[in-house]
Amino acid sequence: MAKKTAQDIENEIRYDDLEMSVLHKISRAVVRRKNVSELIAETLEILDREMGLLRGTITLRDGDYLFIEASHGMDDESIKRGVYKMGEGVTGRVAAEGKSVVIRDISKSPEFLDRTKTRGESLEGIAFVCVPIIYIEQVIGTLSIDRKPPKKADLDRDLELLETVANILADAVALIYLKHEERNKLLDENRRLKLELSTTLMRPPNILGNCGAMQIVYEAIARFSRQHKPVLIRGKSGTGKELVARAIGGEPFSVVNCAALPDYALVGEIFGFEKDAFANAHFGKEGLLEKGGTVFLDEIAEISPAAQKLLAEYISTGRFRRINGSTDVAGKARLICASCADLEKSVEQNGFDKKLYLALSKNTVHLPALRDRKSDIVLLAEHFLEKYNKIYGKNIKRISTPAINMMTVYTWPGNVRELENCIERAVMSSNDSAISGYNLTPAVRAGYMDKPAPYGEDVDFNSMVASFERELITEALKANRGNAAAAARKLNLTERVINYKIKRYAITASWYKNSK
Repeated sequence: MAKKTAQDIENEIRYDDLEMSVLHKISRAVVRRKNVSELIAETLEILDREMGLLRGTITLRDGDYLFIEASHGMDDESIKRGVYKMGEGVTGRVAAEGKSVVIRDISKSPEFLDRTKTRGESLEGIAFVCVPIIYIEQVIGTLSIDRKPPKKADLDRDLELLETVANILADAVALIYLKHEERNKLLDENRRLKLELSTTLMRPPNILGNCGAMQIVYEAIARFSRQHKPVLIRGKSGTGKELVARAIGGEPFSVVNCAALPDYALVGEIFGFEKDAFANAHFGKEGLLEKGGTVFLDEIAEISPAAQKLLAEYISTGRFRRINGSTDVAGKARLICASCADLEKSVEQNGFDKKLYLALSKNTVHLPALRDRKSDIVLLAEHFLEKYNKIYGKNIKRISTPAINMMTVYTWPGNVRELENCIERAVMSSNDSAISGYNLTPAVRAGYMDKPAPYGEDVDFNSMVASFERELITEALKANRGNAAAAARKLNLTERVINYKIKRYAITASWYKNSK
């Protein structure tokens, strides 16, 4: 491997800056733009300004065909010609296989169709990068660029950047895709319009997210907050069910974790009890349902069958009886319940009261998993970065591109709570100006290592480890102004080992002398 020159290193740093500039501007556009079509158009404009594109296109799938939904550098007639059957040409293959493609010179690729006829007679020297846009494990379109790169342009890094952009835009593009699907199926017009509504006015201040699935949540919050009916909030652990409950309910707001209390204590807390109802009950006590406001019952599936029947009766009549009481009491509180369990299956198996299920399911909010909110990950991560900067007295300014890539690939089984814990850990462990990939949790890093190769090729384990090692060493050199000995101490390596790896990865340590 040839040793990299100072100019090579400078080019790499410039590309790092380019990546951060592109991702920052696009993330801000996602937050700012109310109209999805405007967001997509602005994204292509950002890519053009930052990367110097010849053309840029976003295609959208409609059945077995791909149509150009948005473009940069094309006229209307060219856009009309840009129709591809799934599997046809480079664009069709990317959509059919869900795998990215880089063509370094389209004049030498027999697979490249040039159907739009916008490139003139000479195709020589034009590079083409195309990546799939994936929403909930389904390819819904593609993002592609044409560029005439400089001699030493790194098209593989262009591809990585475009894959990250496609992940960020997936939810926005899905809104258009879903709109087309709904129109084709002649679904209700009102529902389709709601999917395109801006969330600015409806979004509660304590909840973040602008993806299509969250827009539906905000609409439900706005609707249910005007009512006094019971509400059931469903979603995986860590999706923010209590936050949504607080946005819907009024004050006072009481939280009861049904999984954490024994049955007698749980029933006593909710319904109250009379004197001598059980041992040590020397005085009677009002239940939460008597006190008004909102009672939030988390993990409702964990309560006993007897307690379920009492709740069903309360929802039906608005009245209940304290433990050991002789008269009915009129309840004042609103009931909001939450569950991550399969209640339908539980009803079938007689584990959950059918009457209670039917009463709660009339007003339901479904919270999406974080893996289905790809465009919100960067927004949430930046919010948590700001939060924990303040808590721990840090001044970390950004999240590195490799770290963003890792987070957008990871499936987040612990959802938003896991993301917050990940960023908190990263802030605590970082002594630099940026969150790097190695600051993230082992699970997130491992998830990125498990990512399939972008071109359908097998990426061996050693190459992935080498990439990770290079990032570690580069960041340590940046933090220590190119001092290899200090970087070695930071990484708990010997000078001999770090100098060997610096030489192996063609890193020029001296270039980082003025990195701070």
